[in-house]
Amino acid sequence: MLNNPAVIAAILMLVLLFLKVPVFASVISATAAYFFLNPSLPQQIMAQRMFSGIESIPMLAIPFFVCAGVLMNYSGVTRRIMNFCEVLTGRMNGGLAQVNTLLSTLMGGLSGSNLADAAMEAKMLVPEMERKGFSKEFSSVVTAVSAMITPLIPPGIAMIVYGSVANVSIGNLFIAGIGPGVLLCAAMLILNAQISKRRGYVPLRKTRVSGKEFWAALKPALLPLMLPIIIIGGIRIGAFTPTEAGSVAIIYALILGVIYKELTWKSFLHCLKETITTTASIMIIIAAASGLAWILTREQIPQKLTTYIVTVIHNKYVFLLAVNLFLLFVGMLIEGTAAMIVLVPLLVPVARAYGINDIQFGLTVIFNMSIGCITPPMGTLMFVTCGITKCKIKDFIREAGPYYVLLAVCLLLITFVPWFTTGVLKIFGIG
Repeated sequence: MLNNPAVIAAILMLVLLFLKVPVFASVISATAAYFFLNPSLPQQIMAQRMFSGIESIPMLAIPFFVCAGVLMNYSGVTRRIMNFCEVLTGRMNGGLAQVNTLLSTLMGGLSGSNLADAAMEAKMLVPEMERKGFSKEFSSVVTAVSAMITPLIPPGIAMIVYGSVANVSIGNLFIAGIGPGVLLCAAMLILNAQISKRRGYVPLRKTRVSGKEFWAALKPALLPLMLPIIIIGGIRIGAFTPTEAGSVAIIYALILGVIYKELTWKSFLHCLKETITTTASIMIIIAAASGLAWILTREQIPQKLTTYIVTVIHNKYVFLLAVNLFLLFVGMLIEGTAAMIVLVPLLVPVARAYGINDIQFGLTVIFNMSIGCITPPMGTLMFVTCGITKCKIKDFIREAGPYYVLLAVCLLLITFVPWFTTGVLKIFGIG
């Protein structure tokens, strides 16, 4: 078995990951080792498969939505939405913690990048939360966990990747993502309130919001909040594809920047630079994982895995539970995008064999990968947030205990209760 090039490549990748070698370098090294141990395979195939993985038309949506999200952050949109969130949650226990959670949910419909949102909120909200008496650890945890909502609310980049790899409608994934996103937001608001009440974190205000105050806060945020409606509505009526929706989002963000007069030429150039670096980091991981995915297909791993699992596990609910445990473990070790590129072609055929809906399974996978972003040792959201707030990782993990339990409950609901995923599609008259 150890003479099998695929096995040697897999062992090499795991060793490199264990040694903290960057994910893309570990995957490319494993792929290169496989071709080196198979002299009969033309070396050009490796480059071809890697490039073909990022030449997909749906993948164009990634730089589009990344750019739109960055433009939103530099055009004053974030501040206007944050002010609106303060009005909505001002009387709730937790004050700024509730603002943090709701802001992530609303910004999720604008940017699609959880790391960008976590970094932005860690800079904007955490210092203010500390001044209001919140602990650094609690503020950091709320920021990181709430940023998990971003990949779930359309237009999440994770949905684009999953839809492209699994050949599933990205537009339907966008719509179905509303359910899990709202579920996690509501659950966090409740938990935030309970913890804040116990610790004495007071609300931002005690008086009732008047209609005049509500409208004064809503009016500046109204145009940005229209973007998710425009995207979903445009896709639904066939005005544009999910890929084209990304370019629509950029144009809309530029229009807002002109209207608010906050987007300068210098900040626009900075936006382009940030878009390029963010997109490049995503695409190099996708390219690396695409080469490895080709190896798995060539070795017929998906077919063998499907046959084995269906033979051993006769119940789809047991299968879903096993997949959740497996993905939670993988998410702790491998970056989410790379994990999806490699694992989705393996798991989707098995899920289909059990009659599991593609959309429901896709959002289950995405939610699992999102949880991996706040769990050690890979936890990208955890490291980005703690790096900005200067919170110690051990303190973050200890404070995050109740939120890990909350995420487990939400994961089970998304996995086993179709209403939270496919139910949203039925509301829109799909499926």
